[in-house]
Amino acid sequence: MGSGDLTASIIDQTAVASARLISRERAIFCGREWFNEVYNQLDPTIRTNWEVNDGETIRPDQMLCQLAGPARSLLSGERTALNFIQTLSGTASTTRTFVEAIEGTTTRILDTRKTLPGLRMAQKYAVSIGGGCNHRIGLFDGVLIKENHIQAAGSITRAVEIAARSATPGILLEVEVENLTQLKEALSTSVSRILLDNFNRETLQQAVTLTQGKAELEASGNITLENVQSIALTGVDFISIGAITKHLQAIDFSLLF
Repeated sequence: MGSGDLTASIIDQTAVASARLISRERAIFCGREWFNEVYNQLDPTIRTNWEVNDGETIRPDQMLCQLAGPARSLLSGERTALNFIQTLSGTASTTRTFVEAIEGTTTRILDTRKTLPGLRMAQKYAVSIGGGCNHRIGLFDGVLIKENHIQAAGSITRAVEIAARSATPGILLEVEVENLTQLKEALSTSVSRILLDNFNRETLQQAVTLTQGKAELEASGNITLENVQSIALTGVDFISIGAITKHLQAIDFSLLF
């Protein structure tokens, strides 16, 4: 708000108002506490009465919440509050679409660190609301040895050995491989999960057969709604999808006085 909301200042300072939060399309709702917190920080006298919880499917023109309080504060918080729920509901809805696409398999949908700056924890929460699972939160809670780490360390074996010596017990130790030869090398190490980067369906199937449950397998790269089910049917344990947090479509909401 900077030095103040210039437009809201045209409203009488003593004016009070009520408003309704309306959904404009079908979606998985998410972000209620972020919406609340906008108004809690702006003006704690604003009252909210919710008719929907995070994770519920909402329909077009459904009333989700009623608000009442100082008119200026309701106006000043409107866009920021809507920004949170449109983004988090978009994340949850996109995630749910992928989760539903692989129903009947044992594979789980994972998010990535490809999140909007400043909204990592919020989007990770929205992924869980959509039925997905969270991968590591940041660089501090999991070891994921990727192509450039391997190049810098000298080999997959060398990189894993170094990581295994320094990693805290219980921390995920994962390595990325780009072909079956690298997969065989990774399987000779102590990694608990192997990321199969841009493997086609046939190669994924070979990887599952070759691994025989010795490590968890995570498919990643060029995952779409069109191919996610066929990838899950190969038997991989996880499919990580950056699109659920970076290619999301915001959900349309309106706040009506």
